[in-house]
Amino acid sequence: METTRQIRMAAAWPWISTGARLGLAAVWLVAGSLKIGDLAASARAVYAYQLMSYDTAKIVGAVQPFLEIALGLLLLIGLATRFTAAISAALITIFIAGIVWAWANGLRIDCGCFSTGGELGAGETPGYGVDILRDLAFLALCGILVWRPRTRFSLDGVLMGEQ
Repeated sequence: METTRQIRMAAAWPWISTGARLGLAAVWLVAGSLKIGDLAASARAVYAYQLMSYDTAKIVGAVQPFLEIALGLLLLIGLATRFTAAISAALITIFIAGIVWAWANGLRIDCGCFSTGGELGAGETPGYGVDILRDLAFLALCGILVWRPRTRFSLDGVLMGEQ
């Protein structure tokens, strides 16, 4: 027999997951939108990590904003939520690894997550710890959606006859 608490939590989870889905959608849409207007700057931000050649960084920098916007739109409409959250988690994990790499190698760069990134100016200090904590919070949103992908106001729910 279910307790009152279990019944309340069962009713709350779709709303919690909806908040996670919409929050993560906003993250991707903002991040991609801030980069899409200047793909060359996006390439320079990727290259600043010194992990790949400039030619490869140009490709990654050009594709990344479109991928971020695509993930944001899929989450916004709630289509393939678990799959999209899993891809988001993989991408965010790569971002965290890149920031850790930059920090460990003494690079002085802006991560480029919500900006055009690149080398920091004189007197500017990197905020790697804050960037990593922020990305871990985004990773937690992904985790919620992978674990509990059923959300309110989603295309998934419409297609599965749940709404």
